[in-house]
Amino acid sequence: MTVLFGVYIHVPFCSTRCGYCDFNTYTPGELGSPRDLTGPYLDALDKELSLAAQRVGRQAETVFIGGGTPSLLGAGGLSRILDTVRETFGLSAGAEVTTESNPESTSPEYFSSLHEAGFTRVSLGMQSASSGVLRVLERAHTPGRAFDAAREARAAGFEHVNLDMIYGTPTETDADVARTLERILETGVDHVSAYSLIVEEGTRMARKVSKGILPAPDEDVLARRYELISQTLEAAGFDWYEVSNWAKPGGECRHNSLYWVDGNWWGAGPGAHSHLEDERFYNVKHPARYVAELGQGHLPIKEREKLSPQERHTEKVMLGLRMSQGIPRQWLDEHAAPVLERFSSQGLVYVDADRVKLSKAGRLLADGIVTDLLVAEEVE
Repeated sequence: MTVLFGVYIHVPFCSTRCGYCDFNTYTPGELGSPRDLTGPYLDALDKELSLAAQRVGRQAETVFIGGGTPSLLGAGGLSRILDTVRETFGLSAGAEVTTESNPESTSPEYFSSLHEAGFTRVSLGMQSASSGVLRVLERAHTPGRAFDAAREARAAGFEHVNLDMIYGTPTETDADVARTLERILETGVDHVSAYSLIVEEGTRMARKVSKGILPAPDEDVLARRYELISQTLEAAGFDWYEVSNWAKPGGECRHNSLYWVDGNWWGAGPGAHSHLEDERFYNVKHPARYVAELGQGHLPIKEREKLSPQERHTEKVMLGLRMSQGIPRQWLDEHAAPVLERFSSQGLVYVDADRVKLSKAGRLLADGIVTDLLVAEEVE
């Protein structure tokens, strides 16, 4: 079976930093540079994509531009990136091409230009319809703008539009989540990603939690909210295909699925991670260093590692079991059989001769289930 291949582009720029974010992103004040690095970044990205294509030697089946805030580059900058991917890697017939966008830096003209350039999918950071929740998250957009942007993208011709939401934010209520879901469904989008809030070490939110200014997310509340999201979306015609992702038929994100099915991808841009068969590597993180490395004519790779067969097996089980189709039963050895039987009797997994799949209740405990299965396999 041919392994899927995609290209991920990381845009490291943001106008402001959200309080919960620990991504490799930089605001103008954090860059510590007297000049705008956007132009040099795009020039360096052209060079990396050219060098990478020479090494990989195959067309991209998916392209995903993420960040950061890719929409800060405007439709012109994003179209330039896509043109470079076409000229270097090439795009396979029917390739999926996605960009993330902050609703506040979009417009009807922006979406029309992206559609004309060949983008096929847009992912919008919404997080919540509650102004109170957005304030706690320190998100720089108004509650209604994301929904307007989703409708504008669809009006521009995008069949595939995703809205990202975060649940479990301190001060959030069940009513906030229900209202967010109601407004999502009103837009007619065909994909929703819903992530539980994780308080990442080193963020402003983590400092507030440690000082008692904000309460930590409650596991029982997170489970209840997940069930509400799942029930609401599935009643509206969405199918879950990965623990945190729901889509209408045909709306699944092929690029993200590539990660979960052990596909290959090249990650271009500052701090971007790549995976090619049994090799994993990532780029230098700071945009200025990234530009400087490529200015010297070589790939800006910071570190590489070779994955052992056991490490690859662990990742395949860990990621594959998160998907609705589960994993082949043969991926797990005989030591996992008692654990599978226990989870099956508890209604957490479905097991048949060919596949192992999570139940709805099992999705809430996915990480623990995977850990127990892998630990059982280590028993001699």
